[in-house]
Amino acid sequence: MVTETRTTRAALYARVSTEDQAKQGFSLRAQISRLHSYCRARGWEVAGEYVDDGYTGRDIRRPEYQGMLAERDKWDVLLVVKMDRIHRNSKNFMVMMEDLQRWEKHFVSATESFDTSNAIGRFVLDIIQRIAQLESEQTGERVHAGMRQAAEEGRFLGMSDPFGYRYDRRKGNLVVVRRQAVIVREIYRLYFDERRSMQAIADLLNVQGAPTKKGGKWSKRQVFRVLHSPLYLGDRRWEDVITPGTHRPIIRPEYAGRRRRRRGRPKAR
Repeated sequence: MVTETRTTRAALYARVSTEDQAKQGFSLRAQISRLHSYCRARGWEVAGEYVDDGYTGRDIRRPEYQGMLAERDKWDVLLVVKMDRIHRNSKNFMVMMEDLQRWEKHFVSATESFDTSNAIGRFVLDIIQRIAQLESEQTGERVHAGMRQAAEEGRFLGMSDPFGYRYDRRKGNLVVVRRQAVIVREIYRLYFDERRSMQAIADLLNVQGAPTKKGGKWSKRQVFRVLHSPLYLGDRRWEDVITPGTHRPIIRPEYAGRRRRRRGRPKAR
């Protein structure tokens, strides 16, 4: 147990990343309330509350988490409801534990009844954290499988605005950006009708001052992506799953066959 030669000062840390976690009893209010109760039972002083709302436990770039570590001189023990509230990555967790040990601080999980002031506690916490990471990875695999099934069923999974389109939330679909669509058609015309190379097309677009999505210069790789995106032919792609889309195509369908015939698959170098 934590040696209490004087009143132990506790930093209370709470985190949620999704509404689902809150529904499962991990709400910020519930976490903080439980931590205050734990401190009262142990006779600890609350040195501060650090709450990250909407941040994943796999990322250490959380403002309250970083602020808590920066203010480590104000507390003696870092208190959480469960270990997965602080980290969901064993590497990040171990780095934190090494830092706490170097700073002569302790870590306590209120519901799992472990602290790091003894060897057994440190050993068991490491095992539990690895189990939590395994569960998180398994959840990720299930989510990925669900997204793949949704893609195969033709459901729209969302995306950042691709060149030539923007996502219209009201319509729930991609709509054509006319000025960019003109550039897409020109890329296809130059490649298929004039037999220009992808590098030559990129050079010509830059000479003409045609902007990319972010307003920069065109490269061979960017031209390659335009020529190989099924979006412009009216289809959608998620990983290797291609399904008919409901958005308006920019390119005429006959280009699909011409793309396959032209020396096989174009290579971007």
